[in-house]
Parts: sequence; structure tokens; C-alpha cells
Amino acid sequence: MSFETGAYGNVFAELISEKRLNPLDGGEENTAAKSALDALTVASAFAGKTVADEDMAQACISGMWLYHNFLDASHTISQGIHTATGSYWHGIMHRREPDFSNSKYWFRKVGNHAIFDDLCKAAASIAGGVSGAPDFLTTQAHWDAGAYVDLCADALEGRSAHDALCREIQLCEWELLFDYSYRKAVGE
Repeated sequence: MSFETGAYGNVFAELISEKRLNPLDGGEENTAAKSALDALTVASAFAGKTVADEDMAQACISGMWLYHNFLDASHTISQGIHTATGSYWHGIMHRREPDFSNSKYWFRKVGNHAIFDDLCKAAASIAGGVSGAPDFLTTQAHWDAGAYVDLCADALEGRSAHDALCREIQLCEWELLFDYSYRKAVGE
């Protein structure tokens, strides 16, 4: 998937114009984006668009806060979205917190998300170019969110040298989930 930041309107495009290869943990809040995030509402972010699904619009807002490492703000929003996609954003936030067991709990609530097939293929492609990449990334037929949480935990806690690989997959996951959330929000 080619992630075109301009496809999501001017407000979102401004907030995602910088490619952020975020750390596996909470990282440092991007304070340069704080005022734009504080002003972010469904009405402003989707100006000129008809919002067909308010939960998915809120999921986009949650994703923006997460993209800029404001985990608490993202959590507040995602925990109020009672859908598989809300649980997905919630699971990513807890994975980055890092609270791995809580993350796995939320990923179990996600079930088989619509982006999993694309994420599975993308992760295999990313991992295919990495020496010593875990086999499950290149051989799995279906995305295993729990195994990926474990890989992130191992990388973050120094039991694996795959921090960069996990961060690349994490960015791809964010892009796929944001794109899905946005398209559902506007009824595509």
C-alpha cells in the first residue's frame, strides 16, 4: 500500500506529513504537534466530508494522538470506541505503553480485523529483507497480533535485535489502520 497523506484532507495531511518511525514504547510526545492536536475535532478534521461513521472518525482522532506519542489522549478516545477497530487502536496503545498482557487482551477482542491480510503481506515483505527475521513474519498465512506483541516486547526488552523491523511494521500497521478508519468514517 502506498500511503498518500494528502488523501485524508488538509487537517490530517498536516499532522501526518512527517513520517514518524515511532519507538516501540511510548516515546517522547511530539509537543510541536500539540496545539494542532488540541484543536482536532471530527468537524475540523473531516471538513467538507460527510461523516458516515462517528466511531471510525473518532478512531482517526485517536490514531493521530498515538502517531504523535500522546498515549493517554489516544487511550481516552479509543477506550470509548466499542468496535473491533476501537479495540485495535486500544491494543496498539497498550503495546506501546508497554503493557503487553493488556495489549493482547485488546487484540483478542479485535478478532480477525479487515486489515490483517494486508498487514500480514506487508510484514512478510518488510521482514523478507531483514537477516534473521523471525520466521512467523514471512511464513504466517494470517496475521498473529499476539506473536507480534511478543516480538515487540522482546525487541523492547533487549531479547531480540529486531527493534528497527518492529518499528517499520508498526508504521505500516498504523498506516493501514488509519486508512481503514478514515475510509469507513467517510463511508467508502
